[in-house]
Amino acid sequence: MFSVKAFSLVEAIQLATSCPRLAGRLIHPAVCHVHHWTKRSMDSRWSYRTGPNSTGRAGISAPQTKIMEQRELPVLLVNEVGGVCGVLEAHVEFLKKHFHLITMKEFLKNKKHWSKKVQAIYLWWHKPIIDRELLESLPDLKVIANSGAGMDHLDLKLISSFGVKMANAPHAVSSSTADTGMALLLASARRLVEGCQMAVSPDTECFAANWLGDEVTGATLGIIGMGRIGYKIALRAKAFEMKILYHNRNQRTEEEEQAVGATYCPKIEDLLQQSDFVMLVVSLTPQTCKLIGKKELELMKPTATLINISRGPVVDQDALVEALQTGVIKAAALDVTYPEPLPRDHPLLKLKNILITPHLGIKTDKAICMTTEEAVANILAALNGLPIPNEVFP
Repeated sequence: MFSVKAFSLVEAIQLATSCPRLAGRLIHPAVCHVHHWTKRSMDSRWSYRTGPNSTGRAGISAPQTKIMEQRELPVLLVNEVGGVCGVLEAHVEFLKKHFHLITMKEFLKNKKHWSKKVQAIYLWWHKPIIDRELLESLPDLKVIANSGAGMDHLDLKLISSFGVKMANAPHAVSSSTADTGMALLLASARRLVEGCQMAVSPDTECFAANWLGDEVTGATLGIIGMGRIGYKIALRAKAFEMKILYHNRNQRTEEEEQAVGATYCPKIEDLLQQSDFVMLVVSLTPQTCKLIGKKELELMKPTATLINISRGPVVDQDALVEALQTGVIKAAALDVTYPEPLPRDHPLLKLKNILITPHLGIKTDKAICMTTEEAVANILAALNGLPIPNEVFP
């Protein structure tokens, strides 16, 4: 299931401190520059795979293996294993190859024993909650690794004040999140959910000829937030022959724009007025909270669809309800809301011109495995004093 590209990202990091003579031969550039981590540029003797039929130590001689077995594994704190907010059980074997795993329940049951042993925390779907009390109880904590890209659930300044480093997993989630964005666009435009309900309904006797959706080919897509995910969405939209506009803090290079056929809009207002589909792909910050409100919605075409795959608070949901009810915009498709899930009596859930999914962004087998792999690489680098591939600063 798991394969950490470049063997050095996990076990070689451990070897680097216990056997300095090997460090120069084993440390892959990905430790210093994570971009290389995703490339299969090394030959097969450097590949590292784990699974039921693999030792996970390809290319390691017996003396080197003995060094690793003698090393005491660092203690990693997770919220729980399994359940709604726990690390997936399928990931536990992989994590235990590199860490002594303990849950919050175990930690709280014997805090005196574990408080000075925990060196790292792996956050899975924002759990465990990182607050001052927890940080004060972990004097030897060195790093907190997040299982996704967004860090808005963390008080980065508070964590940094304790001398603890932070890391996320942006590379693991970008493709699957971009796929989700395009899936929502297509499903909303072609009314796929409604169509499915009609097709399977026991009351359906015929398919109405005037039951129509919106054309995607040739339509204008406005992407707000042209980072890693936004750019991958543009790549996908290009395949649908869409006209692509984008608004971002920084303009992409001319070469990058030409590669996807994207046009930069310095003012968000221009993008909103021209787009048939507006997709939000920004991080949640004080500046992007309620980025789309009543004013912005009124700038959009009455035939336009708003798609949000960023964070729920980026959209003023009260303003969105009103816009959908009064025809200010045609439709919305949301993979994120605030809160998640919405209260069952929330007015958004009563509208027919909205599609809501349960934060599916990165939820594929491959992406979830990659987030854990990326987190392991980040943690091991931090614990061994090496550059953290995906370090996040306050």
